[in-house]
Amino acid sequence: MSELKLGDKAPNFDAETSEGKINFYEYLGDSWGVLFSHPADYTPVCTTELGTVANYKKEFDKRDAKVLALSVDGVESHKDWIKDINETQNTTVNFPIIADEDRKVSNLYGMIHPKADDTLTVRSVFVIGPDKSIKLMITYPASTGRNFDEILRVIDSLQLTAYNKVATPANWKHGDEVVISPSVSNEDADKMFPKGYKTLKPYLRMTPQPELKK
Repeated sequence: MSELKLGDKAPNFDAETSEGKINFYEYLGDSWGVLFSHPADYTPVCTTELGTVANYKKEFDKRDAKVLALSVDGVESHKDWIKDINETQNTTVNFPIIADEDRKVSNLYGMIHPKADDTLTVRSVFVIGPDKSIKLMITYPASTGRNFDEILRVIDSLQLTAYNKVATPANWKHGDEVVISPSVSNEDADKMFPKGYKTLKPYLRMTPQPELKK
């Protein structure tokens, strides 16, 4: 099983999908990426998840994040399943689903956990930056559907903190105050954060969310 860690380069791959053959890096281009796996086609929780992502597609687009799903079933199975997703979730699936019948991508990304199931993937999520490095990994059990509001929240945090010397506190959401990095001196903070900041402790300084810099 793969031992990928945060900061590692996301493995590239070629794969057949519900929208044709892709190369992962070419598909992402200079965008952020969200790769997420599903135990199998025609499973109830997965059906709701894929419908949710389709309905949230505009939110991912706003963040320049391309989504890509994966299941260990084949292309024709995916295409038939998409009809069910569209019907039951009142949506139109608008992103590719990888057909990983040989488990190549699943094994590259460590999506199969033998103690949970030795053939099906768990609910893995990988957020990948424009530099193709892994910025986030979350693993859910097969019985628990993912919270895609949380995944969007994390992407907001990753993008904000990648270009500003700040971190986001517990339960932060877009627009809330942020924490100034401890590596920034007070003198530099005065220049970098014109909206001002409050010092709760020397190591804990809060400031209004800065504009996103790229």
